[in-house]
Amino acid sequence: TVHEKKKSFNCSICDKSFAQKGTLKFHVATVHEEKKTFKCEICDYRFAQKVQITAHVASVHGGKKPFDCTICGKGFTTKQSLKWHVTAVHEKKKPFRCSICDTCFSQKGKLKIHIATVHEEKKSFKCSICNKGFAQKGKLKIHVAAVHEEKKSFKCSICNKGFAQKQNLNVHFATIHEEKKSFKCSIC
Repeated sequence: TVHEKKKSFNCSICDKSFAQKGTLKFHVATVHEEKKTFKCEICDYRFAQKVQITAHVASVHGGKKPFDCTICGKGFTTKQSLKWHVTAVHEKKKPFRCSICDTCFSQKGKLKIHIATVHEEKKSFKCSICNKGFAQKGKLKIHVAAVHEEKKSFKCSICNKGFAQKQNLNVHFATIHEEKKSFKCSIC
């Protein structure tokens, strides 16, 4: 079945199909049961496989992105991320359309998250400290680390200012140190 590309093992939760029973079991354990035993020592993010944490540390904390887009030069941590980027950004293929608002996505999983968070307003993950709700467990973890534990694992290499999320560090670096402003004042 592997070489014939037959995927006869179906996930009863999300309709994904797999060629091997072991791959299905791993999918259920890591995606739906969220069994992630490997923890990053820097930011406490958890992973299902050791190879994932190695790639995470190298890319997120070490800045390594070995897979470059041949079209725009943007770097990615995995081949799969690069493939999704090319499909969505350069080929403009977003086959998964929201039946409610017509927003399109390149991945089925992103569409499901969109529907749950935007249209169904599902916020199943509650902060035990302030009761704020989140649609994704990862977002709750980021909130707790940033707001309640004041963990700022992402440090600016120039001024040493700390940030809870890498994207906030990137915005800080671009606007403060590279003086790139996203919004221009129409008056001055």
